[in-house]
Amino acid sequence: MTFFRVAGVRIVAVTALAGVLLGTGIPASSAQEDDWKHGLSLFGELKYPADFQHFDYVNPDAPKGGRFRRATVGSYDTLNPFNIKGSPAALSTIIYDRLLSDSADEASSEYGLLAEAVKHPPDFSSVTFRLREEARWHDGTPITVDDVIWSLSALKEAHPFYNAYYRNVTGVVASAPGEVTFTFDQTGNRELPLIVGQMPVLPKAFWEGQDAGGEARDFKASTLEPPMGSGPYRIGEVNTGRSITYERVEDYWGKDLPVNVGMNNFDELSIEYFRDLNVMVEAFKADTFDFHIENSAKRWATEYEFPAVKRGDVVIDTFRTKQAEPMQGFVFNTRLEKFSDPRVRQAFNYAFDFEWMNENVFFGQYARTESYFQGSELQAKGLPGEKELALLEPLRGKVPEEVFTTEYKNPVGGGTREMRKNLRDAKDLLEQAGWTIQDGVLKNEAGEAMTIEFLTTSKDSERILGPYIQSLQRLGIKGTIRLVDTPQYQQRTDSFTFEAITASFGQSLSPGNEQRDYWSSPAADSRGSRNVIGIKDEAVDTLVDAIVYAVDRDSLIAAARALDRVLLWNHYLVPQFYSADIRTARWDRFAMPETMPDYRFITDNWWWNAERADEIKKLD
Repeated sequence: MTFFRVAGVRIVAVTALAGVLLGTGIPASSAQEDDWKHGLSLFGELKYPADFQHFDYVNPDAPKGGRFRRATVGSYDTLNPFNIKGSPAALSTIIYDRLLSDSADEASSEYGLLAEAVKHPPDFSSVTFRLREEARWHDGTPITVDDVIWSLSALKEAHPFYNAYYRNVTGVVASAPGEVTFTFDQTGNRELPLIVGQMPVLPKAFWEGQDAGGEARDFKASTLEPPMGSGPYRIGEVNTGRSITYERVEDYWGKDLPVNVGMNNFDELSIEYFRDLNVMVEAFKADTFDFHIENSAKRWATEYEFPAVKRGDVVIDTFRTKQAEPMQGFVFNTRLEKFSDPRVRQAFNYAFDFEWMNENVFFGQYARTESYFQGSELQAKGLPGEKELALLEPLRGKVPEEVFTTEYKNPVGGGTREMRKNLRDAKDLLEQAGWTIQDGVLKNEAGEAMTIEFLTTSKDSERILGPYIQSLQRLGIKGTIRLVDTPQYQQRTDSFTFEAITASFGQSLSPGNEQRDYWSSPAADSRGSRNVIGIKDEAVDTLVDAIVYAVDRDSLIAAARALDRVLLWNHYLVPQFYSADIRTARWDRFAMPETMPDYRFITDNWWWNAERADEIKKLD
């Protein structure tokens, strides 16, 4: 239910079963409004009972200690991640607790963290949380209902994402001692109680106070003053733009809660920043940091046979989860007139030769993405079924006709003959849209040339963009690459001042309110939203609402598949590729439970292997 960015790529849920109240097996008609629960589940049943001791994917006896070092590309200039000013430090939200904590081995379930219990009426018109009396900020002061109330207003005022995400939350009050109630402007939106449970709770007294220099703090501004937190880690050493360290809080108030047992085991978490991804990987080989997720097929195939791997000091491993694969693609800014026609956007897809690229650049490691919910039951396949048609028929004439008649498939390249045909098809589409090749240059009727600038922060992307730009040149389209630093990239994507980017739209198995931020008309004009495409489409808005208000799992699946079809046939992007494997390399200083969670890859449940770490140190 949150969002994030990876360098160069712009980077969340299912409705409960019909007639079943969240977190119970009780029919909604018989559930009482004062039934306090230890957690919520959108699927209707929680995996863990009220008296559970810890999650199945942890070692409850994991030792505390050691240091876990990570790295990323870019820089940072603020320790406040909740506004749009500056680039926040990686992991800077880790210092805050939330009302509920999610489970990584369930698709959409949350259990009490700051809140010891939660309740809501059968119509989902509000949600009430009962705070734990023992909950504390790092300075030892209690976390209060006032902090929760202040957090909602502060977040909505400071960032357009939170303003949109919590727009249906219209009121919040102290409903009883130690209890806080959020009211909604609608009923039947089953996800809203969980969304509120994921809200970070912030220290009102800290942000309304003064800094060491006597100046009033401003929550809407950038700051390098370490904020007050409540979570398992606090900010330690800050080396602005170059590194940041988080220290485990020894007397953390919530360390013995079931959701925290066996988690947060390292004494220190550190992040090193690099300007160049290739330099970063070489730094990993030199033991500058401990763990790396490899996103380059070429590096994965060619650069992981270095000495530390051969002698067993570095472990090469892959992981998989049950989540849908994200839709990643070349995204057009449809706010620009030249990309407003879907035939133009479709022509760009015909020019992308994935099959050649997979063989010659990716070492055959990828498959082509053909869905916004790739690899899950939410993916649209074949022709629409009865439940989908019930949603789509009222939209006939407002959605592409292919939605009803044709299963979406990407063009297939890989050879001279195939690409010659694809480029002819692209040329025909462009001509239909009013673009013709004149003296080798694609121009419209006004004589304006078609150009496209790909904005990126990663030099690695040139390996993908280079061949694609060459293919576009055969259509008379001039493509260029604009390489910028991370702050400039963020500023330009937040303000939608770009022509094309590579964006990734991650999906859970339980899509919900976040779909509005991805695709809805209001989000298209909201600075910092995830609707980087600029979609303003009545039919899309209708299908997003069908997801949000789905009354059971079958209705949700039908709505997601219908939305998938409409998004695909509007050609809002050129789908790229995916690998089901999470490719990782780690220095062998860590241990992990035998059972890892199904729905999210995490390292929070790892711990320091002191004996193995000493062996590696002796070899050095």
